[in-house]
Amino acid sequence: MKKICVVTDSNSGISPEVAKSIGCELIPMPFIIDGEEYFEGVNLTQDKFYEIQKSGTRITTSQPNINKIVELWTNLLKDYDEIVHIPMSSGLSQSCETALGFAEQFGGKVQVVDNKRIAISMRGSCMDALNMARDGKSAKEIKEWLEETGLDSSIYLMVDTLKYLKQGGRVTPAAAAIGTVLNIKPILQIQGGKLDKYAKVTSIKAAKIKMIEALRNDIEGRFAEFVRDGSLRISVAHTCNEEAAKEFAEELKREFPSIPFEYIDPLSLSVATHTGPKVLACGCYRIYK
Repeated sequence: MKKICVVTDSNSGISPEVAKSIGCELIPMPFIIDGEEYFEGVNLTQDKFYEIQKSGTRITTSQPNINKIVELWTNLLKDYDEIVHIPMSSGLSQSCETALGFAEQFGGKVQVVDNKRIAISMRGSCMDALNMARDGKSAKEIKEWLEETGLDSSIYLMVDTLKYLKQGGRVTPAAAAIGTVLNIKPILQIQGGKLDKYAKVTSIKAAKIKMIEALRNDIEGRFAEFVRDGSLRISVAHTCNEEAAKEFAEELKREFPSIPFEYIDPLSLSVATHTGPKVLACGCYRIYK
């Protein structure tokens, strides 16, 4: 049986501590703050990120250095036969396409996966890859399954303020001003690796009701067969909002008692850059069994 290493980045919501415990390699995502480069989970903690963000300092995202990734692959292949590399969805970043191009020089030993996921659903994909490797699947087989099932996932997130969506150009200044006056809290969705509008509400309570409704539609509709075969999972993510996330998780467990609940994760900082603090998110996704 081939020895396979799973590599991912911090957009998965996996922390350095968790990566070490589950046995995967983690690439920290880079950020530019006041002209300096910071790395998620290394010299940029969750607390430090939101402290900087709340101060009004502009934070921009960046792609991982491809030369360092290639160096990592080269070093890992001294101890492993193959690598499964799971980056952020190609719909949200160019880093996946860049990695795909450079992987060609490794003669099939590095399989870069574009399974259209991020955050909690992407963490599920990493766990799938680890479990498939333990079951003796090849890197190519793992890539094919993850890409085939990548769209079997949904994420819904409530944004507390329009400020950061305005900074990122996702809403106009006029719309942000009106939305702030009306206390609008947009609900966004991630389907197929793209961040899109889903609904607008004016309270956290209404947002949770709307997100639960959206999950129910997925669970009873396009994901019904995964509920029947026991391969659907639910998780929660948040930005600087842990207590509210724990409360939301308990609500989801009561609403969907037959579906296993997996994680309460801090949302990846790449997403938080555009959404700001106090985000609540939930997702459902298919796993490998």
